[in-house]
Amino acid sequence: MTTVNDIYTYIDTFAPFCTAEGYDNVGILAGDPDREVKRAVLALDITRDVVSEAASLGAQVIVSHHPVIFQPIKRVLKNTAVYGLIKNDISAICAHTNLDKSTAFGVNTELALAAGLENIKVSDDSEFLFLGYSNSLSAAAFAEILKTGTDCKTLQYTCTNNRINKVGLCSGAGGSEIYAAVKNGCDAFVTGEMKHHEIIFANENNVSVFILGHYKSEDVVISPLAEKLSTEFPEIEFIKSRIFSDGIIC
Repeated sequence: MTTVNDIYTYIDTFAPFCTAEGYDNVGILAGDPDREVKRAVLALDITRDVVSEAASLGAQVIVSHHPVIFQPIKRVLKNTAVYGLIKNDISAICAHTNLDKSTAFGVNTELALAAGLENIKVSDDSEFLFLGYSNSLSAAAFAEILKTGTDCKTLQYTCTNNRINKVGLCSGAGGSEIYAAVKNGCDAFVTGEMKHHEIIFANENNVSVFILGHYKSEDVVISPLAEKLSTEFPEIEFIKSRIFSDGIIC
């Protein structure tokens, strides 16, 4: 019998939960750790619609990247994700910054692979900045590789005169890592969200930036994670949510 805790324990082998940031909330955040699992749903976020989907599929657990409980909650009301988890007896395992940081398998490693990078490693200056190498591409050519690799129909990017060889990336709201990227001599920086002053800093330092949107920069890990879990637990059906997206039409 494979339990919720067995899945948690396996994830801990390649993205140790103890490495999550202090502000984060990760692990088994709802449900019974000892419950047997025969079907699981994976999604970037646990929303009430994802919970309804999991319930309709007869799933016993949802594995997500973003924590379903992040800040302390004072009430659990109807039509919320937490209420739905409790009502439908569905557990939740959330792997957030620990999955971002993981060099064995994680969000940024999968984003780097989707970008076609080689010699991928984490920066000495930041646990969240990953570095890799491209093949002396133009900004336009690199943008096309990113669009294909992340299934992103549109993205924002700036274009410097540099050919792109060394690339820094940080998924999600990783714009602040541009400073470490410049320090590491990157020609390009890939992220999900970036503030205006961070883009200006990149421009002034001749670094092309590529902004995918938070969802597309992180959803890249969900299907590979489902495959990884399926290999370890062939007796369980792992299903990527068919309904979840950020809702942005492009």
